[in-house]
Amino acid sequence: MISGPVAIEGAEPGDMLEIRIDRIEPSMDWGFCLFSPLGGTLPGKFQSGDLRFIPIDIEKRTCALPWGPELPLSPFFGIMATGPRTNYGVLSTKEPRDFGGNMDNRELVEGSTLFLPVWVPGANFMVGDGHGIQGDGEVCGTALETSLDGTFTFILHKGGGIDAPKLKFPRAETPTHYLTMGMQEDLDAAMRDALDDMIDFICERTGWAPAEAYMSCSFAVDFRVTQTVNGQKGVHGMLRKGLLF
Repeated sequence: MISGPVAIEGAEPGDMLEIRIDRIEPSMDWGFCLFSPLGGTLPGKFQSGDLRFIPIDIEKRTCALPWGPELPLSPFFGIMATGPRTNYGVLSTKEPRDFGGNMDNRELVEGSTLFLPVWVPGANFMVGDGHGIQGDGEVCGTALETSLDGTFTFILHKGGGIDAPKLKFPRAETPTHYLTMGMQEDLDAAMRDALDDMIDFICERTGWAPAEAYMSCSFAVDFRVTQTVNGQKGVHGMLRKGLLF
């Protein structure tokens, strides 16, 4: 389920929308996880699908897996997006792209900030796909799917227009790390996009040459598989704050 779109006054193509994730709270005491025989990261491995309902303790902020362990919640919204470019036409909500969307990035918890490019007048921010907890990859196709309440602060950064956007692809910042992201049907291509944008980010912050930033990524940046189940696969690079600058 997606809420929105929310129009941001004054937003125009080429701008950047800063979304501060002020608060995320579970709003119901259960969630679910499922997979289908032809879905997920291992299509064909299982001959039938499976669906499990999982109790949530809102006060303790935990969930109890039916087969045993209790896990701490780490809630986040799988979908956060601005309106896509109009020339894309009608799109599914499944695939993440340059406007954000179904990124399923578990780092975007309360206290983090997401930066999205603006492609349409008003930005048209949308949010949904509440997750109580997820591992990198979201390998079976779903996480702990549940309902969340969120509070956000929006800050608009004016850019150079659609031909010279302030931001070309989503970026993020957590209390501990800077993030860049890549989303492509091919995981190697997603990795290249996340790395290329991290090189740009480091150069912007330091004034270093691209070659120096490239080598710095080998020293200091962790690249993780965001998700492998949404058609467009995801990779995110994580640079710990204070390590390079």
